[in-house]
Amino acid sequence: VQLQASGGGLVQAGDSLRLSCASSERIFSIFSRPTMGWFRQAPGKEREFVAAITWSGSNTYFAEHVKGRFTISRDNAKKTVYLQMNSLEPEDSAVYYCAAAPLGASIYLIEYDYWGRGTQVTVSS
Repeated sequence: VQLQASGGGLVQAGDSLRLSCASSERIFSIFSRPTMGWFRQAPGKEREFVAAITWSGSNTYFAEHVKGRFTISRDNAKKTVYLQMNSLEPEDSAVYYCAAAPLGASIYLIEYDYWGRGTQVTVSS
């Protein structure tokens, strides 16, 4: 497994969760400075972009519907990226996937070559 997402669960609206995504050494050998992203997919819907962060962390990207509520960070020494989700809403319920892309990637699903298996987030109203 190249990417392992964790931290999902069942929470109530307004609660917070922090997702983590641990990368293998191979990801960092394939992409020397990978951009890391989070995407999500709800039942019956297409996978959509949530957030991304460049290698240095100097650039972050967020989908409009999570701006101000979600933050993304990374610890390259630990090869881990985090998605802090605050003020969760029932509409945030989905399987969340982390993904790796080459340096320079941003928000587009097609840019991401490696995907984790996903972690379920369920937000009850």
